[in-house]
Amino acid sequence: MLSITVFGDFVAAVLVFLMIPGPGTFALLTATGKGGLRAGAAATFGLIAGDQVLMWLAAAGVAAVLKANPALFQALQYAGAAYLCWVGLRLAFTRGAAAGPIPMQVGHCFRQALLITLLNPKAIVFYMAFFPLFIDPATHRGLTTFAAMAITIAVVTVVYCLLLCAFADLVAARVRAHRRLADALRCAAGVVLVAFGLRLDTQS
Repeated sequence: MLSITVFGDFVAAVLVFLMIPGPGTFALLTATGKGGLRAGAAATFGLIAGDQVLMWLAAAGVAAVLKANPALFQALQYAGAAYLCWVGLRLAFTRGAAAGPIPMQVGHCFRQALLITLLNPKAIVFYMAFFPLFIDPATHRGLTTFAAMAITIAVVTVVYCLLLCAFADLVAARVRAHRRLADALRCAAGVVLVAFGLRLDTQS
């Protein structure tokens, strides 16, 4: 299909990577838990927008530039780690869960998820290594093939993340009825985000 070898395997690989918990996943679940399904959907499209930017940058060869400029690459890593820690600390020290979803601006959820995705420069290198695995060099159609892969990833991400948000919204409705449990889970989510930030920082 458009020079993508074993299309089914490509889709399966994308799903596997989506299922691995990461900063984006926790940002998605946090947005849903605080603002309901609408906030979760906004975060979903923020993640997708960030992924699309990184994928097209990878295709343009930005990964090679980052590898050739370690200082720039490290600066981006530190920025990403600092942002995750900031979001995590704000979440961990928030108290007093409301009885229902907290009114949140859709734009805020979108921007937060977008920034978390963009401030992970390692994703660019990942895409540079991932795409060649599923491209048939004999029938490669250049931009058309890459666009087909990018669109496929976006569609799979939308379906998976919205289903995850719907499930999280159902769980959150019950959790919000127990304020102490809600505070504990919110704090745990914040700690996880900080841990991701520190991990990025120590690995950079």
